[in-house]
Amino acid sequence: MSFAQLVLGSPGAGKSTYCDGMHQFMSAIGRECSVVNLDPANDKTNYPCALDIRELITLEEIMNDDQLGPNGGVLYAFEELENNMEWLEKGLKELGDSYILFDCPGQVELYTHHNSLRNIFFKLQKLGYRLVAVHLSDSFCLTQPSLYVSNLILTLRAMLQMDLPHINVLTKIDKIASYDPLPFNLDFYTEVQDLSYLLSDVGEESSIMRSDKFRRLNEAIANLVESFALVRFEVLAVENKKSMMHILRVIDRAGGYVFGGAEGANDTVWQVAMRNEGSMMEVGDIQERWVDAKEAYDAAEQKEEEEQRKVMQGGDTGATTPDLIPDDDDDEFDGMPPPTGDSGVKVVRKKT
Repeated sequence: MSFAQLVLGSPGAGKSTYCDGMHQFMSAIGRECSVVNLDPANDKTNYPCALDIRELITLEEIMNDDQLGPNGGVLYAFEELENNMEWLEKGLKELGDSYILFDCPGQVELYTHHNSLRNIFFKLQKLGYRLVAVHLSDSFCLTQPSLYVSNLILTLRAMLQMDLPHINVLTKIDKIASYDPLPFNLDFYTEVQDLSYLLSDVGEESSIMRSDKFRRLNEAIANLVESFALVRFEVLAVENKKSMMHILRVIDRAGGYVFGGAEGANDTVWQVAMRNEGSMMEVGDIQERWVDAKEAYDAAEQKEEEEQRKVMQGGDTGATTPDLIPDDDDDEFDGMPPPTGDSGVKVVRKKT
């Protein structure tokens, strides 16, 4: 059985950055990971690309041959991929039991009402892949009630359309302290609490929003989201090790990886950590870390990173292994370097 993340999100939400950071983080904990680029317009990736849809079809070819625009071209590309699943299945087979990250395009049509992406991953499920949809949203949407409400609708639609285990993530949370102060604490937005409190603020954004028509529309949207009771968010700063660790724990639980048959040195350590509920970030921790005391936390993490670097430089080997992701608070993974050379320990996955 293989495990994978389907990374979704609007343009600018940080999908490729997330894939790059998660690939590095998994390498640091000893988990074999591969990234598959499914964006036919993405000709430059920051991460090592194990499989690229552009080997099958490119957006430039579609636009030139079929006279389609960028959005229509991407939809056509996934219809083409759906009709050529043998290419994808063959490529994934060559990756073996590697944990897969699927980096998807930013066209929201793909996961709101177009069926090709959904059909492709349903077929992969039949091949034995355990999938988790990771939907990324830029935390800037919290700064305006209308942006937040529209993001809720988009997120809910994606959850209903994809019909997979689904984790919603507010990215770039480390920037939230630099924006105007939010009217509510972060838990109001991450837990999607009583949206009626936001409706009056929506009317303050524009005079047209104060009309009775838009008021009723906003009330209907709020009631719709609350009636499904499906949407909630995690937060993520991709350069923060503890934040990445928290997200991976949540995803591993959602996809069943923590209950799987992974064996090996570092992965066993990771499974032990997964059972340590005390290391999970609470709502209060998130508010304090990223809003109330961000500068103090940043300074403490930077100081600890410098101390750790000095210790590693003064070690027995005399070599310095750089941190993959900046270090932060004390935990059992502090100072864990990426595996280098032949340690004599092999990480394998039991065949199921």
